[in-house]
Amino acid sequence: MARILLGAAICSLFVAAQCMYSSNDDVVTLTPENFQREVVNSDSIWLVEFYAPWCGHCQRLSPDWKKAATALKGVVKLGAVDCDQHKTLGGQYEIRGYPTIKIFGANKRKPEDYQGGRTSEAIVDGALQALRSLVKGRLGGGAGGSGGYDSGRQQKSTGGKTEVIELTDDNFDKQVLDSDDVWLVEFYAPWCGHCKNLEPEWAAAAAEVAEQTKGKVKLGAVDATMHQVVSNRYGIRGFPTIKIFQKGEEPVNYEGGRTKADIVARALDLFSENAPPPEVLEILNEDVVKKTCEEHQLCIVAVLPHILDTGAAGRNAYLEVMLKLADKYKKKMWGWLWTEAGAQMDLETALGIGGFGYPAMAAVNARKMKFALLKGSFSEQGINEFLRELSFGRGSTSPVGGGAIPKIYKVEAWDGKDGELPVEDDIDLSDVDLDEDDIEKDEL
Repeated sequence: MARILLGAAICSLFVAAQCMYSSNDDVVTLTPENFQREVVNSDSIWLVEFYAPWCGHCQRLSPDWKKAATALKGVVKLGAVDCDQHKTLGGQYEIRGYPTIKIFGANKRKPEDYQGGRTSEAIVDGALQALRSLVKGRLGGGAGGSGGYDSGRQQKSTGGKTEVIELTDDNFDKQVLDSDDVWLVEFYAPWCGHCKNLEPEWAAAAAEVAEQTKGKVKLGAVDATMHQVVSNRYGIRGFPTIKIFQKGEEPVNYEGGRTKADIVARALDLFSENAPPPEVLEILNEDVVKKTCEEHQLCIVAVLPHILDTGAAGRNAYLEVMLKLADKYKKKMWGWLWTEAGAQMDLETALGIGGFGYPAMAAVNARKMKFALLKGSFSEQGINEFLRELSFGRGSTSPVGGGAIPKIYKVEAWDGKDGELPVEDDIDLSDVDLDEDDIEKDEL
């Protein structure tokens, strides 16, 4: 009889240990099936206990966890994950010991470890402190939402805003496959250490690429643990995996380095491969110069001979050389301008053009107000050597005269035709009376 009673007692303890939380408690039982919906997609603060039923510390925590959950009801949510039953969920958040408590705040993709005491009072204090931080973040203009790659994972790298676009099963086709832009997409897992290492590099690269390509190359990210439809479609097996998407082509794996510089370099290569050559614009007014020079790292300014000196054929030959080199160096994303000799004399003076004759060329850095002057021939080879030196950061520079872009005069656009000499008026002297003495003086 004693053995039977002892066995029943042991059985009761076992069942109690296996059922630490029930539907009657204010603690929410969390599983892989409901975790995403209840926690990750929630706007609420969550404190989640990852436990094992056989763990003595977990059993001792259970009454305080339930008491805190009741006290915080409607304010902060408390949940619990049985890691014996749901090992994958515990592994996703790198749970190594029991109980482990994590705070899922504004950034649900990157929960913080709870470091407070294990009494109900300490748990309530920790929960309210997390809630206070969330509210202050919202008050200060932070996202304060349910987190995610766009609003949370990259904020430390970009000061609260990121150019990395969060992609999901729902928006992937519309955002990426239907787009004319080039996409670099990272498939990641929140618990992946390599993904965490890549995170700041990816965010920093996204910001620079967006600026340099004017949004024509985009960096995105897919949480592959959450959006398995699109991840399975592309056979994602390891993290992080980066794929390149271009409209009308099969995606290919990105095989480059994982630093910001590596990612930016590959993105710019993709941009230049798909981008048309830049336009070579005639300087017609101040707006043309301002827009071209302020929006590009360098603007290449050519002063071509007067149309009467070259004719249309000669001028077009010079412009053809410029177009060819603009295409060759389009990866640099420089601006290209030209004007006729004498049309913008203040600009010529500011750039030291004139002493070497025409045609002439200068590369202007409008941010530093410095320029470099072409000293070689105005030919494909001569200009190429000049631009190659600039691309390597070599060559002598001088400050722009006056320290600013000079006055730009409004002129009419070249009509593409040969120039015409001005017509001189014929003078009819038949009606002019001349004094005979004056005629004799002229003859003398």
